[in-house]
Amino acid sequence: MPSHREPVRVEFADTDAGGRIHHTAALRWAERAEHQLLRSLGWAELTRFPRRRLEVDFLGPLRFGDEVVVEIAATAVGRTSITYGWQVLRDGVSCVEGTTTCVHVDDDGRPCLVPAELRVALS
Repeated sequence: MPSHREPVRVEFADTDAGGRIHHTAALRWAERAEHQLLRSLGWAELTRFPRRRLEVDFLGPLRFGDEVVVEIAATAVGRTSITYGWQVLRDGVSCVEGTTTCVHVDDDGRPCLVPAELRVALS
């Protein structure tokens, strides 16, 4: 399956009062990497995939100024959903690992089939 690597620098706005990343920063980075993966496959429609499930493990601290890489790949493509596995690496060490399941929806917000072209591109 195709994957994408997205370099990220931890910005001050990504941190909490304790000086470590706020948990939502990792989710934003994963979403940005997901969108870049889809763009790299020629898929421009990014707004029809709301989140259904998120699972995240924080394994090591990340602080302001750290340079990290977010790696993401689709791990499963269902009838109406795509599940991505992702991790945030600092110097090759996994600091955050997660999965995100998105549901493909129609104009009314109802689940609909993942387009065949996207299914093929992700496999």
